[in-house]
Amino acid sequence: MVGQEMYALCGKMFPYCRSITGDGVRATLKALQEVVPEITVHEVLSGTKAFDWTVPKEWRIRDAWIKNSSGDKIVDFKKHNLHVVGYSTSVDKIVSLNELKSVLYTQPDQPDAIPYVTSYYKERYGFCVTQKQFDALTDDNYHIYIDSELFDGSLTYGELIIPGESEQEILISTYFCHPSMANNELSGPAVSVYLAKWLMSLPKRRYTYRFVYVPETIGSLTYMSQGDHLAKMKENVIAGWNLSCVGDDRTYSMVATRYGNTLTDKVTENVLGFIYPDYKHYSFLERGSDERQYNAPGIDLPVCGFSRSKYGEYPEYHTSKDDMGLISPSGLMGAYKVMQECINALEYNRKYKVVCLCEPQLGKRGLYPTLSQKGSYDEVTAMVDFIAYADGKNDLIDISNIIGVPVKNIWPIAEKLVKAELIKVVD
Repeated sequence: MVGQEMYALCGKMFPYCRSITGDGVRATLKALQEVVPEITVHEVLSGTKAFDWTVPKEWRIRDAWIKNSSGDKIVDFKKHNLHVVGYSTSVDKIVSLNELKSVLYTQPDQPDAIPYVTSYYKERYGFCVTQKQFDALTDDNYHIYIDSELFDGSLTYGELIIPGESEQEILISTYFCHPSMANNELSGPAVSVYLAKWLMSLPKRRYTYRFVYVPETIGSLTYMSQGDHLAKMKENVIAGWNLSCVGDDRTYSMVATRYGNTLTDKVTENVLGFIYPDYKHYSFLERGSDERQYNAPGIDLPVCGFSRSKYGEYPEYHTSKDDMGLISPSGLMGAYKVMQECINALEYNRKYKVVCLCEPQLGKRGLYPTLSQKGSYDEVTAMVDFIAYADGKNDLIDISNIIGVPVKNIWPIAEKLVKAELIKVVD
């Protein structure tokens, strides 16, 4: 059910013409608010400093096309919004074939795909077409038209804080700034917003959760530079993920933090190791999304990247082939469940210490079969092994790694042993 709902949300948001600023971002946030109304939307004016960057002018596009001398539209932005280079300036003129080719961009190794091309920080215009369209052009005069504008506006982002018993925070960040790409662009926000909905439904939460919805790169920079966001995050965030490309069915992937030694690395490796042992582990040297900003020197937040097929590693990436057929309800649901397990592992993760010397007598507490027969020990192996490593040094994730049992299967054991007063929490 949740998988279908996430997929339907992606389908709703797919046509929006997003960029790093503009009404496409606002429409996307509005769609997310229909799932979780508590998301707050903020605007940051063009020209605002964001560390070494500056919030750019806002971009608005109304129409764009290319016509041949017969007046036929051979490229039409309204049919596919990837046909225009992102942040293109306006143009309205007749050009020769050679001049037209100088402002056309293709993906030669995928002749029937429209590439995604942007020019955020240098003013220019251009069109994106398939290599087949490019090769079919004839010697003619062409009318090129882009109705767009760059103006002093604002950058838009969304935020949601879900309070817990502790001020310590888990950060979940995702982005949306590309048009009409389903896995790269929409799967992260869809999984994120349904994770938020699930967390808000829980009767209690150990940690506070900070959800951030931004345009990639400039959005995370802007968010952290606003108010006391960075100070609070540096003080409180103990783990976090940047969600990107989490909608396909091919694999699971993680991008490690800068040194790969944080709590986020540990829990992600643990959960993925049990769910999909062949998952792909990328070092921080293979980063490419907002984990770059969150791990930057001086920021130093423990944020991993989490994907199914990682950005840049699947053939449809940044082309029109990254469509609704590439993602699926099951793909989205798989990512959702991984993140749920990571969150639950953190919620229950504590260090425990056994309170008696040698092995405790489990039978008199109703924790062990009263008849000893071949095979009966298997039912409580995990409990006995848990106790063996509950020495006050290992947390739940450490014990899971040592005894080879998923955290989701051993936190109920920990609760039983605490109730029986055989172990105690020591952190």
